Amino acid sequence: MNSDLLRQIVEGALLAAAKPLDVNRLEALFEDDERPPRDQIKAALDEIESDCRGRGFELKQVASGYRFQVAQGLATWVNRLWEEKPKRYSRAMLETLALIAYRQPLTRGDIEAVRGVAVSSDIIKSLQEREWVRIVGHRDVPGRPALYATTKKFLDYFNVKSLDHLPALSEIKDFSDLDPALELALSDDSAEETAPPAANDDDSDSGLDDFQLDQQADGPNTRVSPDEIGTDGPEQSPDAYADDNNEKKAVIDE
Repeated sequence: MNSDLLRQIVEGALLAAAKPLDVNRLEALFEDDERPPRDQIKAALDEIESDCRGRGFELKQVASGYRFQVAQGLATWVNRLWEEKPKRYSRAMLETLALIAYRQPLTRGDIEAVRGVAVSSDIIKSLQEREWVRIVGHRDVPGRPALYATTKKFLDYFNVKSLDHLPALSEIKDFSDLDPALELALSDDSAEETAPPAANDDDSDSGLDDFQLDQQADGPNTRVSPDEIGTDGPEQSPDAYADDNNEKKAVIDE
């Protein structure tokens, strides 16, 4: 196939798609007798990415694939198109999400042990409803608490390709920096109101500032593999974990 035509097809597909497209999905656009090799598709993506440099939009590779988005440096001005400012996420939610992202998989009890306060069920439920967090297994200790990990949708929303591309925890001075409200990552989730924190889980100082990556929780993790972390797979309904009692009883779909 002509390289110029291939590039036009890839550009058109990325513009028309409502979500990121990976190479496999781009391959599926072509019939068997016209399908270009994967390396040609990747070369077309590289050319498009290069041509977008210095423009008002960019081709960004995130966990789910490639997408066009507004250049991040222009967010301050472009956000003025919307009169209502996106609601920012609470410190409690961001701290909970950060702990799951940097120490996954871990249990609700692990989060509470580090933060020093009880984790609101509304926060866990909200993270699951947004499909940023899912249950990947259970720890082999009494009660078999659920193990939480992040998803591809989490990586897409925070504009990173993989967990390796998250900033080092030591580099984050303020956990509100994790809020991508100005990132324009082709998502309307930031306009939704976050779940209200529970009375015992407010935005006051917690133990997270003293968090160390080498901390290890007691008890082995079960029914979870490295391949599941940060990827999409079988998830439990958020309602199944509305309280501690349900958390202990839930079982992952095989």
